[in-house]
Amino acid sequence: SLKNNIQFRSVYNEKKAKADRYFVMFIRENGLDHNRLGISVSKKTGNSVVRHRLTRLIRESYRLHEDMFSSGLDIVVTVRGVKNNPQIIPVIVKMKRQDVDRSVIYLAKKHGIYIN
Repeated sequence: SLKNNIQFRSVYNEKKAKADRYFVMFIRENGLDHNRLGISVSKKTGNSVVRHRLTRLIRESYRLHEDMFSSGLDIVVTVRGVKNNPQIIPVIVKMKRQDVDRSVIYLAKKHGIYIN
């Protein structure tokens, strides 16, 4: 997994981002034989319980579908900016794992890194 700010910044600076209604996925090739996942949830999304729940849902969704992703990538998933769109917060808070799965797979397909 991606751990520190330098790793996250290198993925953000690549500027390969795709978004849906809830999440933004950034990707960058890492030159390794495996993927590294980073998850970023802003404090504006909710309290720590909500943020950690979203983090767990995203991580679990990726784990279940990991074998369907291309390898050798750094992937960062962030929750869409709630500052500009505050009415989306209640929807994000009530998301189920199937909703997160749908979004993560959709974004991976948009990037062309999801292999069926």
